[in-house]
Amino acid sequence: MDRMTTDAEPLRATPPETPFTPALPPERPVEMPAQPLKSWSRDQVRPRANPAGWRTPVFSRLVVAAVTLATVAVGASQMYRVVEVGGVTVLEWALLVLFVINFSWIALAFASSIVGFGALFGRAALQQPDLPPSLASRTAVVMPIYNEQPSRVFGAVGAVAEDIRRLGFNPHFDYFLLSDTTDPDVWIAEEKAFLLLREQLGPDINLYYRHRAKNHRRKAGNIEDFVTRWGGAYDHMLIFDADSLMTGHAVIALASAMENDPDAGVIQTLPLVINRNTLFARLQQFASRVYGPVIAAGISVWYGRDGNYWGHNAIIRVQAFAEGAGLPDLPGKPPFGGLILSHDFVEAALIRRKGWAVYMLPRIEGSYEESPPSLIDVGQRDRRWCQGNLQHTALLTTRGLHPLSRHHFLNGIFSYLASPFWMFMLLCGLALALQANFIRPEYFTDEFSLFPAWPRFDAERALQLFGATMAILIAPKLFGLIIHLMDGPARRAGGGFFRIIISAVIEIVMSSLIAPVMMLVQSGSVFQILLGQATGWNPQRRDDGSIPFSDIVRRHRWHTVLGVVTLITALMIAPSLAGWMSPTIAGLLMAIPLSFLSGHLGSGLALKRLGLLLIPEETHTPEIATLARESGRKLAAAGSDDVDGLAALHDDPAFFEAHERMLPPAPRRPRGAIEADRVMAGAKLSEAETLAEAQSWLTPKERTVVLHDRALLDLLARLPRAGTAAAERA
Repeated sequence: MDRMTTDAEPLRATPPETPFTPALPPERPVEMPAQPLKSWSRDQVRPRANPAGWRTPVFSRLVVAAVTLATVAVGASQMYRVVEVGGVTVLEWALLVLFVINFSWIALAFASSIVGFGALFGRAALQQPDLPPSLASRTAVVMPIYNEQPSRVFGAVGAVAEDIRRLGFNPHFDYFLLSDTTDPDVWIAEEKAFLLLREQLGPDINLYYRHRAKNHRRKAGNIEDFVTRWGGAYDHMLIFDADSLMTGHAVIALASAMENDPDAGVIQTLPLVINRNTLFARLQQFASRVYGPVIAAGISVWYGRDGNYWGHNAIIRVQAFAEGAGLPDLPGKPPFGGLILSHDFVEAALIRRKGWAVYMLPRIEGSYEESPPSLIDVGQRDRRWCQGNLQHTALLTTRGLHPLSRHHFLNGIFSYLASPFWMFMLLCGLALALQANFIRPEYFTDEFSLFPAWPRFDAERALQLFGATMAILIAPKLFGLIIHLMDGPARRAGGGFFRIIISAVIEIVMSSLIAPVMMLVQSGSVFQILLGQATGWNPQRRDDGSIPFSDIVRRHRWHTVLGVVTLITALMIAPSLAGWMSPTIAGLLMAIPLSFLSGHLGSGLALKRLGLLLIPEETHTPEIATLARESGRKLAAAGSDDVDGLAALHDDPAFFEAHERMLPPAPRRPRGAIEADRVMAGAKLSEAETLAEAQSWLTPKERTVVLHDRALLDLLARLPRAGTAAAERA
């Protein structure tokens, strides 16, 4: 086959003299049946391998329940006394109910953080466990990817593999990059990054890559495809997200923990946010590092072995996943029916139903992730998460679930319903204030009463309740701050006592201003979903670039308008009401500048230079982060990111051959079934006289078809570069 190449030396992703190593190992299939939701019997629960090691944290659960109930009881009683002066009207009952619902959410978090504070008091929030002398199991490190920057994700996996090899445990781990990428150029860039990374790592590290032609069932289907095809070769799989990073020490510690606990189905770590520089991302990074350990320790203690799974930075027993976590589609159409979006909660619940333990080891040091760089980015991610969590309403009645698994579903559901409940509570309060000031009250109703029905509030008690609510809301952050300040090395690496205190104040103030904006964003998502509007699945933006100001104005203009209207309304009713609502009003009025600053790189870096919002991992950068950055830089320098898929294959014969070898066998096409994109792609390639013409004519869908089809690839390979055909005719 004649292929034209450029005068420049092509990228030799696969040297011609080196035999091509298959991109995938031999398949070891495992069955993964879809689990029934409406039928279940106790005989389907596996017997415990180590009953003595299965302890239910009864005392901590009683503490959480008692503190939550007592706090809610006191809060509800005080709120009733606020509104009951002169009798309780319908609007006041509505306000009371909404307050109790929202206050219960706050009280549970408060009670859980008390348990976490007790568990960590006098101890370092993070620790590096001892390495085991050896491992007997095999673990697959699995990273699903979807239209991500190849150098970033492949560099991270390469760094983890290098670190594990350095520690001497390389034979126990294989690495799978499982692509569901739909952009044809990104797909070919992934293949190039894969071949380059293989060459960098050497033959003793088993690195594999698979691209699916159709991303059936999205991430859940991607993992299911791995388990059903290769799962039989592995005891465990460690699931990464595209922004995940873990030290080799943490990975080995998780594998050892799995080996030592034959009843463990899922062991989750606490991923800390690192590598972030925008203001919003640095706020999240600081909160994750300072407050996160106490919150995670609390839920770890009282959840015990009935915990949850967050979809990444966790190790899973392949047997438990295969036999218990097969997901059915929900009846009906999206957004509530069809594919289960927030699959990780459901997988954890089904694995626990099967009799496997699901728990967290939050103190393992070396588990990291990244976060969205701006307020708009987190809102876009939350839209998908909102649909996935509200979808869990259909799963609350699943037979056989542990009560805490149902609690996890309810927790996720309410994390989004809390926003509209808060909004309704504010509107209800405005309506009551409006009624009291502008509508003539019915002092004597049709019902017999010795006293008139005065529409009044106990203002002093209301102010006290507001203060108590804010204290309970902020308490988990204060607990985390105390633990962080008590840890000498962490305190010094985080800028010292006073800088950490100032940083915490900045985080609390900024979070308070952002909260009403997120309330409206999440409320809008809830209402859209209730109206039947399903979401798509777009890749998450992970860089630190700012969003255009025009987009920010478009996204937040109605939030600002609502803030203006609320301020004017409150001032017309009573200046004291405007003062009481000032945190909410201020956040809405500042929505546009807040959103702009949230994604502004310079603002975040300026605080970093002042030593504010600093975390220990910035002062002492984890070696794995440096290794990942360097590995990614090498891949990017070798051309793994900016790739035109057609040109890359056309110009490099070795890469062309490697790509063909990585393609799966062509599916049998039914006779008479005409694929329009394939026909059009073939016609355009046959008509084109140069590669440049083909590139300009082919649509993205047609490019994808060409890259999957060996016959069309052959047509592509025969095309000369631009200008060659004309020169030959001359």
